[in-house]
Amino acid sequence: MDNRNLALFQLCDSNFPTGAFSHSYGLESYIQEDRVHDHATFAEWLHTFVHGQLVYADGLAVRLAYEALRNGNLDDIWKLDRMLHAQNLPRETREGTQKMGERMLGLVATLYPEPALSAYRKRIAAKQSFGHPALVFAMAGYHLEASGPTTVTYYLYSVVSSLVQNAVRAIPLGQTAGQKVLRHFQEEIAVAAEKVGRMDRDDFGIVSPGLERSQMEHERIHVRIFMS
Repeated sequence: MDNRNLALFQLCDSNFPTGAFSHSYGLESYIQEDRVHDHATFAEWLHTFVHGQLVYADGLAVRLAYEALRNGNLDDIWKLDRMLHAQNLPRETREGTQKMGERMLGLVATLYPEPALSAYRKRIAAKQSFGHPALVFAMAGYHLEASGPTTVTYYLYSVVSSLVQNAVRAIPLGQTAGQKVLRHFQEEIAVAAEKVGRMDRDDFGIVSPGLERSQMEHERIHVRIFMS
């Protein structure tokens, strides 16, 4: 691992304060329904989330944003920002993702003098864009000269790692069980990243109806530990 990839890996650290620990992406709804209650059921849910939603939205957005930066086409990134916001129908998830995006952008922009990051901040301040962590991550990867596939892989890992830590708290899982899931999903992440590399732009926005329903239902849960 060279210094460029190591710097990008900093953004994947659970100590990087983006607020991801507050969001379950509908996992908590499944826990409340007792459909996710142990290591095996969580692994099944995570597999569905990664391959049934994450790759078609955030994952593909990271790849497309990286390609847009490489081609000097920032307008394509602003379009991706609008598409990510519009296709995220559950209100809590949409608003939570926007908050994480703004927080990550503020942090990353202080670390790296990437013009696209500065332009993104100005657009959000002017209410011309919404903010999304996938796009910020792509900008950071491009600035650090990590490859496009590496940037996609690291982003997918960061999301999976955060969800594993949240499952450890919420189900709850033991720390060892959580690490076993994360170890198993190293191979799943590689498969997902390869899938993202083969996708067309028309694949953007595909989502499992069950996941979307659980994200919409979360706001009606009375006792919860997550914001979404």
